[in-house]
Amino acid sequence: MFDFLEEENIDPELLRELRAFREANPLTEELRQRIPAPRFHYYGKDIWEYAAAALLCGKNLLLTGGKATGKNVLAENLAMVFGRPAWNVSFHVNVDAAGLIGMDTFEDGQVRFRPGPIYQCARFGGFGILDEINMAKNEALAVLHSALDFRRVIDVPGYNRIPMEAPTRFIATMNYGYAGTRELNEALTSRFVVIQMPTISQENLEKLLSTHFPSLKKKYRSQFAQLFFELQKKCDSAEISTKALDLRGLLDALDLIRSGVPAGAALDMGITNKAFDSYEQSLIRDVAAMRISPRLTRRELFED
Repeated sequence: MFDFLEEENIDPELLRELRAFREANPLTEELRQRIPAPRFHYYGKDIWEYAAAALLCGKNLLLTGGKATGKNVLAENLAMVFGRPAWNVSFHVNVDAAGLIGMDTFEDGQVRFRPGPIYQCARFGGFGILDEINMAKNEALAVLHSALDFRRVIDVPGYNRIPMEAPTRFIATMNYGYAGTRELNEALTSRFVVIQMPTISQENLEKLLSTHFPSLKKKYRSQFAQLFFELQKKCDSAEISTKALDLRGLLDALDLIRSGVPAGAALDMGITNKAFDSYEQSLIRDVAAMRISPRLTRRELFED
């Protein structure tokens, strides 16, 4: 991972601090197994430096932005480069305080406390990745207040007051405008530093495609990148919904093509069919066909 960061020209002093952080906070073998091994790198020098510097300062991060900006990819990349075990929490309206901190359970004839992900982060100095934090009810999130501010403790009702280990950090992500989302209250927002995530640049998208599909011919690498940005323009002008703006879907389509699926069918499976309106599907296919012929095959797109 540090080789990648050096290639991205991340500030050498920041890299030295990251290495020092890892050396100062060793892990047991069991906890090392919880360090994420993300499939994709996050590309974006400035965002990398801002996020890493904030975490080194002991801050918690809130990553905001639209779809396909790499919020979760960056969160997992950060946990990996800091060498910390990660606990993921996917928020929804039914998440409650017990689901975050823990609850009593009956085991071997006794009532025992079963710790939740926030408790585990505090105890083991982990990184808590709080996905779509603005989908949870405010009363559930209120239990995080003392963990996220200067107190850095968790009160477990009926049990001990748990101080958080020094390396513990929380990285929250949120999208605006998704069904079920809401504004975060000011008390919670004030406990984070906030990074507005930009859309990936064409240069960085081509780097991503080159890294994960090294045998993809250069001219088609550019065409697939252009396809993504043309879909983004259509979304920005409200000609199509954001369902089609799916970077994971684009990468999935390339995986399918490499496995032998024709380009048109692969793009349908990865992108087009995620919009369920037939008129919208036809618009997406038209945009895709201008860049990538639906008849193209693995042999024509890949060099191996």
